[in-house]
Amino acid sequence: MTLPDTNLHPRPQQARAHWVDLRGRWQFVYDDGARGLAERWFERDDVFDREILVPFPPESSASGIGDTGFHPVMWYRRAFALDREGDGQKVLLHFGAVDYWAEVWVNGESVGTHEGGQTPFCFEISRALVDQEKQVLVVRAEDPPHDLSLPRGKQDWKESSHDIWYNRTSGIWQPVWIELVRAPYISSLQWHPDLDRGVLGVALRLTSHAEEAAQVRIQVFMADGLVADDVSLIQATELRRDIALELDPMSMNVEQMVWSPEAPNLLEATVTVLVDGQTRDQMHSYAGIRTVGISAGRFLLNDRPYYLRFALEQGYWPNTNLAAPSDEALRLEVERAKDLGFNGVRVHQKVEDPRFLYWCDRLGLLVWGEMANAHVFDTTSVTRLTREWMEVIQRDYSHPCIVAWVPVNESWGVPDLVTDPAQRDFVRGLYHLTKALDPGRPCIGNDGWEYLSGEICGIHDYAFDELTIRERYGTSDAIDRWIREVQPGGRLIKIGEEELKPDTAFMLTEFGGISYRPDPGKPWFGYGTVDTEREFREKYQELVVAVLDCPPLAGFCYTQLTDTMQETNGLLTEDRSFKFDPAWCRAITGSASTSVPGDMVGELPPKVTPGGSSGNSQARDPEDP
Repeated sequence: MTLPDTNLHPRPQQARAHWVDLRGRWQFVYDDGARGLAERWFERDDVFDREILVPFPPESSASGIGDTGFHPVMWYRRAFALDREGDGQKVLLHFGAVDYWAEVWVNGESVGTHEGGQTPFCFEISRALVDQEKQVLVVRAEDPPHDLSLPRGKQDWKESSHDIWYNRTSGIWQPVWIELVRAPYISSLQWHPDLDRGVLGVALRLTSHAEEAAQVRIQVFMADGLVADDVSLIQATELRRDIALELDPMSMNVEQMVWSPEAPNLLEATVTVLVDGQTRDQMHSYAGIRTVGISAGRFLLNDRPYYLRFALEQGYWPNTNLAAPSDEALRLEVERAKDLGFNGVRVHQKVEDPRFLYWCDRLGLLVWGEMANAHVFDTTSVTRLTREWMEVIQRDYSHPCIVAWVPVNESWGVPDLVTDPAQRDFVRGLYHLTKALDPGRPCIGNDGWEYLSGEICGIHDYAFDELTIRERYGTSDAIDRWIREVQPGGRLIKIGEEELKPDTAFMLTEFGGISYRPDPGKPWFGYGTVDTEREFREKYQELVVAVLDCPPLAGFCYTQLTDTMQETNGLLTEDRSFKFDPAWCRAITGSASTSVPGDMVGELPPKVTPGGSSGNSQARDPEDP
């Protein structure tokens, strides 16, 4: 496999115009004996006996390695040329993500380390560069396959994938690139839009003080031109400012500015750092103006009730694992979800690539941001997950598409919530930490069952007939009784000591999971099976319409968007082909129901009375790690 040509910046919301792409062929070697540090492999080239295509993980076939065995330590090496303009230029080396722990050397000098397999990091490497044509970059990555305290999500700890767990993604799995800047340069940038006040808030941090006071110029554009040109003096390293948007209410409908899936309007921005009138750094960005919240049991988008129609998004590809095969594949993923009638996706047990979030922002698709969880509870797992979760929120704060945060799924990593006060305090702590870092978005402390904290109570229920769904969720009294008396998957929906807030929104955040009956002996995991496309359509319509006919529910998340390895319950195949006519699915997914508030897009076709085999229900009982 070769990488396609692309002009999309690896982090499109914080993009510099000039960057050097380091994706491509690198030298590679496993270090199963953990000898590399002692033998100083970061200074040698004779030990690198293989090639790998970065950023595809070595477990994937696209990498050129395709080895799913246990190799906890791996080394990467490549030479690169760099044209610099003068001694004052700084060189930034960026990694989108390396799973799980990384140390980086440039020309034999260690330039930094990073822990956390889902989040980016950057090193300023100017001091390590040499005055020769080629520089040498070496990365050592460590990803212990059996360490269940790592925030690993759905990566399997076995050699072959099983049940709902998938092949591992180790080492470099997102882009690597270089940018050239001059100090002081921008190290972080966040947008805080406020439509009510007509301002665009910005929080910006520089890496260092300038010798003289620096200026920050922020220009904001809409499709028809400049709407703000703000210049501020920055004498320290941080700037917080509200930029007034110069809008003419007589010529512009305010709703034309607001971001939503139906109208993904964005403000384009250029942020420039100047010292003595000279540009030191410039970043191209964008922001979306929108509000989200929960009120009276409803999800609100831009202060209006908005019914969530989500699909579960695993973000896993057959030849590249958790790494995206291309920029185009990420865009297609968003387009396919919208083609099927969904207005959002719940990214599941993965911190998705910023390029995916870019296309969600551009094309209009809501996202629930979820953390990859550990599978044991101890001080190490608590420390690791908390540190990385804070980095996730920092990275993705400014994306308008993200409308909720989910730090824990189905009590993964906190298996004894009901009996262990420490585990309950951890989930509550994650919820309150999330709200402290981002008070503007709803948060679910633990999604699926064993509710502890949050504005949303997300329930996972794979009931495989419409009558059961209507009986459980058709009325508020039914939900109250269901919470008290029934335990889906053998788990309490709500832990007894916790009280739901009066405004809590109830959502069916996993349901469905329809798959075709597998061939005998074929690896498979599913929730309910059918034999034919007709039965698939009938069952999908039956379940979705039943959910839409339950007034207390504020939204749903269907399992799932794509087939993923042995979990073949997607509406798309692994290669993102439609299993049936997307227009038909879109009409069902986006159909209106007389009992669901708000205008819904699409009309429901005449209901087909289910006939033949309606499939068998398989309760979810994944093997506990």
